[in-house]
Amino acid sequence: MLTIQAQSKIPTDYGLFTIYAFSENEKDWSPHLVLVAENTDYDKTVNVRFHSECITGEVFHSKKCECGQQLDAAMKYMSEKGGMIVYLRQEGRNIGIINKLKAYALQEQGLDTVEANLRLGLPADGRNFDVAVEMLNLLDVKEINLLTNNPDKIKSVENSRIILKSRIPLEIDSNEINAGYLVKKKDYFGHFLEKI
Repeated sequence: MLTIQAQSKIPTDYGLFTIYAFSENEKDWSPHLVLVAENTDYDKTVNVRFHSECITGEVFHSKKCECGQQLDAAMKYMSEKGGMIVYLRQEGRNIGIINKLKAYALQEQGLDTVEANLRLGLPADGRNFDVAVEMLNLLDVKEINLLTNNPDKIKSVENSRIILKSRIPLEIDSNEINAGYLVKKKDYFGHFLEKI
C-alpha cells in the first residue's frame, strides 16, 4: 500500500511547490512523486496532470518526444492557477530506460515507437494510471480538471471515485523529428491532438 514517505517544499523556476514521495517502502529509491503548487485549494476543483517520467526529454531535452515541454508547461500552469503534477516513475511508457534506448535504436532502423516496443517483446504502452488515482485519494482530492491528451488517463479517473470535471488539453507543437511520433500517438493510441 502506498504511503507518503517524505515531503518538502521546493522552489522552482515556476514557483514554490510541495513535493511528496509515495511508495510502499521508505527505502524505495524511485518513488512516485506529487508536486503541489502553493496556491492549490483542495476545496475547489483541483487541476491535475498525470506525467510519466522521461529522462531523455526532461533532463537531456530530446527532440524525439514532447515530454519535457509538457512537464514545463504543466508546472507553469499549476503555479499560475493552482494544482498538482502526479509524477509517475514509468519511464518509456513503463519499459525502463534501457529498453527505451533499445527501442530508440530500432527506430533508427525505421521502426516507429510502437513497432519498436513490440519487436522487443514489450507492450506498446505498459503504464498503469490507477496508482495516480491512488495518490490523489491519499491526498483527499475529490474533484479534478485533468491536463491531458491521453484517453487512458481519462478512463482511469472515470473508473474511480474522483469526479472528472473537465479535460484541459496540453498540446505541444511538433518539430522536424517528433512529428511521426505524435502522429502515432494520435492514430494508434487515440490521443487528442488537434495540431497533428
